[in-house]
Amino acid sequence: MAASLKVGVAGLGTVGTTLVAQVVRRHEVLAARCGRAIEVTAVCARSRNKDRGVDLKKMKWFADPVELARDPGIDVFVELMGGAGDPAKRAVEAALSSGKSVVTANKALLAKHGVKLATLAERNRVALNFEAAAVAAVPIVKTLREGLSGNAVHRIYGILNGTCNYILSRMEHERMPFAECLKEAQRLGYAEADPTFDIEGHDTAQKLAILASLAFGTRVEQSAIYVEGISSITPADLMAADELGYRVKLLGVAVKTPKGIEQRVHPTMLRKDSPIAQVMGVTNAATIDAEGLDPLTLVGPGAGGMATASAVLSDIADIARGQTGAPFGRPIARLAAVRKAPMQRHEGGYYIRMLARDKPGTAATIATRLAEQEISLESIVQRPHLGEEGGEAKARSVPVILVTYATTEDAVRKALAAVGRDRVISGRPQVIRIEKN
Repeated sequence: MAASLKVGVAGLGTVGTTLVAQVVRRHEVLAARCGRAIEVTAVCARSRNKDRGVDLKKMKWFADPVELARDPGIDVFVELMGGAGDPAKRAVEAALSSGKSVVTANKALLAKHGVKLATLAERNRVALNFEAAAVAAVPIVKTLREGLSGNAVHRIYGILNGTCNYILSRMEHERMPFAECLKEAQRLGYAEADPTFDIEGHDTAQKLAILASLAFGTRVEQSAIYVEGISSITPADLMAADELGYRVKLLGVAVKTPKGIEQRVHPTMLRKDSPIAQVMGVTNAATIDAEGLDPLTLVGPGAGGMATASAVLSDIADIARGQTGAPFGRPIARLAAVRKAPMQRHEGGYYIRMLARDKPGTAATIATRLAEQEISLESIVQRPHLGEEGGEAKARSVPVILVTYATTEDAVRKALAAVGRDRVISGRPQVIRIEKN
């Protein structure tokens, strides 16, 4: 059997300690599957004396992750510190430049510096693996990079953030307001004390940037993604969606169009009978539409110590087997530039909820403004029980739900702006895009 693969781990939080324990516990199985043993021989963390529940006595200790990354005693550097900047960036660069393969779970680092790091890996003929950075235990990176390497991908979309999926699931089933669900998610540890990064869609955008690169051969570019969060979603929207046969999810979507690669993150209505619409709670899922295949949906835990450590260990095992392909599935020189596609060009169906003033001519005015933008309606219904305003305002306005056939974002925005100027609605209309599935 070949010499053991020596691994250095920077970051001993929940994922790092779980990884170390897994390597020890599954030592014999890993050796049999990989053709060589895998050993964690060195570690790095902020505090050396903290009780982490794993035996680190036989491992070399480093206070500086960059020093660990350059250590000639390791073959693979595992970065689990997080963050788009230093010390994670400097340590990963040091490892790659020293001819060491790298495994990371750091989506922020890859979304911002993925191309530069992949270039270093390519130049030094080492691996840069990051399965855990996209959807943790769901093997979406390997599926795109290896399993579907012979298939042209048309679209990839998914639930890439468990916090948002948990909140929307609770809001739907228990008809709880957004703020109340968020507090519950924080209490249970599903949401951070400052949840902005999750609920405003930025976490999903970082993951989508990575997946779009793998799917379409484009450079990783988070700034090319349109981002909209879930804080505007109300129980009234979820009730209306249910009655119309839909469910609301925060989706990351990347699709190949005649005008280029469209990348977007926003609340989306999906038919309830679609596989991805049935994914509830903190679970994640991704659907791939590819040439020659029915849509392929992968479902599983998108976070958590065990799930993330499992994906990291799978990447280490690939390196032990000698697999060191291009990080993003193609040589860096073959990755195409990508720029942000204006959402005005987006085409699809739309759900629109508005409070229409209860007076003669209101319906005709709304219909006229939609017709001016060549917007056809699949349905238009009044839903008095969905009203959210009380007192006099409620008496004067009636909730109206519109579902359009395929149209453009620009047309919808222009029509609603005109309706607003006509003063036949109260407040701001709610608009949610409908994704075909």
